[in-house]
Amino acid sequence: MQKDPFTGGETFLEGARFPGAEGWSAILDSHGQRLRALDQVGAAAAECAFGAHQDHSLVVAKDDEVGLLEFAEPRWTALGNAIRAFRRTLPLVRLEDFGFDSESDDPFEANTARLHRIGGGVEALAFADERQSVYKFFLFREGGEVGATFRFDWDEDGHLRSTAVPGSYRRLFEKLRLTHIVGMPTELIGITHEGVLVAKQTYGRPLPEKHDVSGLAPDRFIPMPSRFLRADRDHPRLAFLDGEPWLVADTHDRNVVRAADGTLRVIDLVAAPLTRALLDRSPLFSEWIERAKLDPRAEILAPVNDDEL
Repeated sequence: MQKDPFTGGETFLEGARFPGAEGWSAILDSHGQRLRALDQVGAAAAECAFGAHQDHSLVVAKDDEVGLLEFAEPRWTALGNAIRAFRRTLPLVRLEDFGFDSESDDPFEANTARLHRIGGGVEALAFADERQSVYKFFLFREGGEVGATFRFDWDEDGHLRSTAVPGSYRRLFEKLRLTHIVGMPTELIGITHEGVLVAKQTYGRPLPEKHDVSGLAPDRFIPMPSRFLRADRDHPRLAFLDGEPWLVADTHDRNVVRAADGTLRVIDLVAAPLTRALLDRSPLFSEWIERAKLDPRAEILAPVNDDEL
């Protein structure tokens, strides 16, 4: 473990080196702790009618946000404790810590003395430091939406249609945890009081334009049969998080890199869980997912025993 050069917080990532087994597990554990702590903040906030649209106000709440109200009622004390517990999993940081000017109309317009831009898109901007550690700054939208996820609808032909839409911080936390598990090591090092989430990733070399990534880790990214789904993002695939199915997509050549060990690693994706309520609408789709969980090469239709014909 070491100190991050910008925030002084603990970090397990530096440059292109992969963290050891202990570091990888510690990062994964921190993702889980953060999600559980956010759930506790949400539950406590609901008791106090605290918070606004989406979960923006919860993830940027300060340690002393509820102040003197904590002395008024136990429910406010519970909220204060929940906020402090969450802050330990995601500390508040400043854009100035990274050399950016938070007062600027566009803080990320230019490189800083210690960070240079290496990429980015609608969700986030990516910068690298002299050690080639990658820092991603996720931008929030008006109303508190951040990142991207999928909305699902069934069409008249029985296909599940997925449409990319702005998401919440919780869904973004889940996506980054999923990225750490199936792709490039990813940790969260802080969030600004404005709501800019800062993630840190292991560096990987960009792929040539239009590089074929169709064979990307087929045991982790299972091709999704078009018979079941229509997606508005390319390379729709099935992945499992804690044993539960997720749709992941947008794993094109710009979101995949060559890691130091030579493997192809996903650094970004769009994802959403395929819930039981959703899958109950299509038993055939649900059955295929259960078989794909055991065998990524499972066919759309289950094999039939000749004796049963």
